[in-house]
Amino acid sequence: MDRKLNFLDVFSIASGAMISSGIFVLPAIAYSHTGSALYISYLIGGIIALIGILSIAELSSAMPRAGGDYYFISRSFGPLMGTINGFLSWFALSLKSAFAIYGLSGVLYILTGFDMSIIALIATLLFVFLNIAGVKEAAMLELILVVFLIAIMIAYIIIGFPSINLAHFSPFAPKGVNSILSTSAFVFISFGGLLKIASVAEEVKNPGKNIPLGMLVSVIVVTILYVLMIFVTTGILKPEDFKNSILPVSDAAEIFAGRPGYIAITIASFLAFITTANAGIMAASRYPLALSRDKLIPESISMVSKRFKTPVLSIVITGIFIIISLQINLETLVKSASSVILIAYILSNVSVIILRESKLINYKPVFRVPLYPYVPVFSIIIYLFLLIDLGMEAIEISLIFIVISMLVYFFYGRRRSKKEFALLYLLKRIIDSKMPQHGLETELRDVLRHREGILDDQFDKMVKEAVVIDIEEQLSVDAFFKQVSVPLGNELDLNSENIYKLLTTRENESTTALNSFVSIPHIILSKTDMLHLMIVRCREGINFTEKADSVKAVFLIIGNEGERILHLRLLASIATLVQEVNFEHDWLEAKDVNYLRDMILLSSRKRYPRES
Repeated sequence: MDRKLNFLDVFSIASGAMISSGIFVLPAIAYSHTGSALYISYLIGGIIALIGILSIAELSSAMPRAGGDYYFISRSFGPLMGTINGFLSWFALSLKSAFAIYGLSGVLYILTGFDMSIIALIATLLFVFLNIAGVKEAAMLELILVVFLIAIMIAYIIIGFPSINLAHFSPFAPKGVNSILSTSAFVFISFGGLLKIASVAEEVKNPGKNIPLGMLVSVIVVTILYVLMIFVTTGILKPEDFKNSILPVSDAAEIFAGRPGYIAITIASFLAFITTANAGIMAASRYPLALSRDKLIPESISMVSKRFKTPVLSIVITGIFIIISLQINLETLVKSASSVILIAYILSNVSVIILRESKLINYKPVFRVPLYPYVPVFSIIIYLFLLIDLGMEAIEISLIFIVISMLVYFFYGRRRSKKEFALLYLLKRIIDSKMPQHGLETELRDVLRHREGILDDQFDKMVKEAVVIDIEEQLSVDAFFKQVSVPLGNELDLNSENIYKLLTTRENESTTALNSFVSIPHIILSKTDMLHLMIVRCREGINFTEKADSVKAVFLIIGNEGERILHLRLLASIATLVQEVNFEHDWLEAKDVNYLRDMILLSSRKRYPRES
């Protein structure tokens, strides 16, 4: 999929996913729990969300792939947990989108009198078609709506502030300090949409910078808006009116701004439902896409439209699930969706710990959680408390979804998906096992190349296919040529003795050592129809000449007369590679031949476009 989303798009998707019924409907219910200190509960909820999102920001900057938390968790815990989390997150975001569409239908029903079911069906189809048309088009609508929505919220705060009656804040926290803390758990769902941006990370420009920045700025801005709006609403409405109101923000606006104020806030809530539904479908549809890519569900679901560059089937399936969800009672399911999101937050924080402690070389997040490991551990503890506070009913429904996910994995995905995961590398580190086979490192390497916009050239292709050898002992150049001639002869189906003679003859003409660290032996063979590359590290060094008596990096090229231009490009590629500042250090520090290959493929050297 194309990268079309910038920082403003990330900010608008994250903000649009948060600003919804959490500020326009939920405050009336929450006020009955804690009274005039409600704005403190929202502030605490925002701080908890900010702390928790740090881990998701790190994971997103390291692995900007479709599926968001599913991808992180599957690569940390393995395909079973990945399948469970992928389905749970898909269910949660789809149900939250259905809830937003339900609210949108309710507003339109009040205004028009049309049947809510028909309105909901039409609205869902419109959002599905919009997302199929392209993520940039959907994000553009999101940006416009969020800007307008935030403008109305700011106007509400500024116009309403002078009308605040401070007497409404007395007594402060009539139900005690504990009620403030418990209510912060109750309103935490207002910040629950942040996971949505992680799921579209693959479509973000410069994801290492834009995703963490967009997430953090959005949660800070939305928290400030929430706190100030609740403060104004508390100061405007009498306590009894606040508790009994259905739309407290709209009722407060009508008091200090008349009917126009009420209409403006009603429009804002309408826009909030649109942004939540739109962002929800955009994000939810990326979970089936990611599961399909990993062969945990049928691969056809991950097909991307050549015309629109979007996962059409995945979006359609998500739309159908939302339409079905609109036919059932959503209250309990929305609460269970909240528990699923909390589970995702917990697992994401655990994933950071596993990935860091597994010491994966190719795990290279641009953004890192500060004060590690204290912040992730603290976040896990806090989210466990919030999860317990939701009650058993929500947890029981989540368990039903978990069972469904497990059945899909055991009867379909288990036989098809063979992915390594970070927990294996952590176990390897603990018990010194040889379980992992570098599969996860290779996948992370490819994610890094995609994140940095590195496009393969011919040298990259040859490096991926090259024989890589690690030699421990010190060798003379003659002993070295004898040693490498055997695997070269086997690979090319040629006489190893002839290869040895050609290498020796070429070296006698003039040394192929570029300096005391690197050598590029290269010979021409008439019996080969393509270029071949062998990469060798000799930790103790190869004695090529008196000045180059400890060469540790050798790139051996075998070509033919017809590939002269490509031959020269390969030499140029190697020359730019070895001139990188940390080349010698990284070469010697690489754990094994796999990491040597990764080091070369992740280098920032100049790439030469392939000729068609």
